[in-house]
Amino acid sequence: MWEKLERRLEPYAFRELTRLLVAGQVLLYIAGYLGLPVFERGAFVPELALAGEWWRFLTFVFIPPLTNPLFAFFGWYLFYLMGTALEARWGALRYDAYLCIGYLLTVAAALLAPELPATNLFIGGSVFLAFAQLYPDFELLILFILPLKVKWLALLTWLGYGLQLMAGTGQARLLVLASVGNFLIFFGRDILWRIRSGHRRMSARAREAVRGREAFHRCSVCGITDRSHPTMDFRYCPECGGRGYCRDHICAHQHVKKKG
Repeated sequence: MWEKLERRLEPYAFRELTRLLVAGQVLLYIAGYLGLPVFERGAFVPELALAGEWWRFLTFVFIPPLTNPLFAFFGWYLFYLMGTALEARWGALRYDAYLCIGYLLTVAAALLAPELPATNLFIGGSVFLAFAQLYPDFELLILFILPLKVKWLALLTWLGYGLQLMAGTGQARLLVLASVGNFLIFFGRDILWRIRSGHRRMSARAREAVRGREAFHRCSVCGITDRSHPTMDFRYCPECGGRGYCRDHICAHQHVKKKG
């Protein structure tokens, strides 16, 4: 059903949304550098936004998360790289939906926890987690020098989120859940499938290991096996219905008649 709806709505999707977000952040960064109060007037403050400054619901996604020009450029580069890769993989409609869900969850968390600022860091973080899920072996050059696969950075991100969920305040937990909510919506089913598939594989390997430890030959008289006595020879008596005996009892046993 989703595929049919996606095919119908795909022509109406907003394309190049990543480019728009990066361009908007660059413009606000330049405006802030020139001394304009864009950060104060554009930040999402729930009390002010609900009091009539409605533009704060939109402008906060264009506020650069970093002030250092080098780190800001690096952040924009990564966001553009990952965002365009996701849009090419999913299509514009699904990518737009992913960002919109992240935006709505971030705004909802900020309204429920006004003590903590809502920034586009959470939306960017969800894009990074989605990219790492789809391209885990992609290598990033940290500061354009050190190569590191994104799956390890994603693991550090998940560990940080886990610490916030366990030891953080209620407001911090809300923001963490908002930052991963769209990821879980999009990837939750695949993750559960992998967990179940891994459990089945582990169970199958455990059964194979148990069967591998079971004895193949067993003497019907003394009970020794090829595992307890690896050098022992075992034979089978046709007059006893194919019962197995060790070398010491194959010639000195009483035949057991077949039943029936």
